Amino acid sequence: MLEKLRAQIVRQGPGLLGKPLKFTPFVLQRQVLERVLGWQFQQALDEGELSFLTERWLKVEVRDVGLTWFVTLRDERLVVSQHEVEDVSFSAEANDLVLIAARHEDPDTLFFQRRLRIEGDTELGLYVKKLMDSIDLDDMPAPLRIGLLRLADFVEAGLHEGAVHADDRAPTTC
Repeated sequence: MLEKLRAQIVRQGPGLLGKPLKFTPFVLQRQVLERVLGWQFQQALDEGELSFLTERWLKVEVRDVGLTWFVTLRDERLVVSQHEVEDVSFSAEANDLVLIAARHEDPDTLFFQRRLRIEGDTELGLYVKKLMDSIDLDDMPAPLRIGLLRLADFVEAGLHEGAVHADDRAPTTC
């Protein structure tokens, strides 16, 4: 019973979560995103590893939530904007992005399954994908890491449970 509820939350949660998030003022979204990105990428920023993003725009779209943000590097810090002309675009469903961030899924696998879309400047896209691959969860602030890992475990179990029940409903042939 709880497994079915979890599967339903994982399947329907992002769409339901998107409704209040759409009404969250962008100023608040930007503040939260810039703070989290700053925490996560502080070392990379200090070492100049994100210079490839200087004045280049990365569009991040969470398709099922209906949210889009644009990220660039300006004055040695990551800046989030609401509307820009992107150089490269990454888009996926919320659950897939959580699994990528928690290292439960490989971006290449999701790309070839067409669950992660990368469009635009190929070279910039490869830099961004390489950055995604290089994220060390141990370098992440503990509250963020623990929350992300718990959420990813929940999502993964819910997706698995949903797949099991979908298989049970599939017609059989003899």
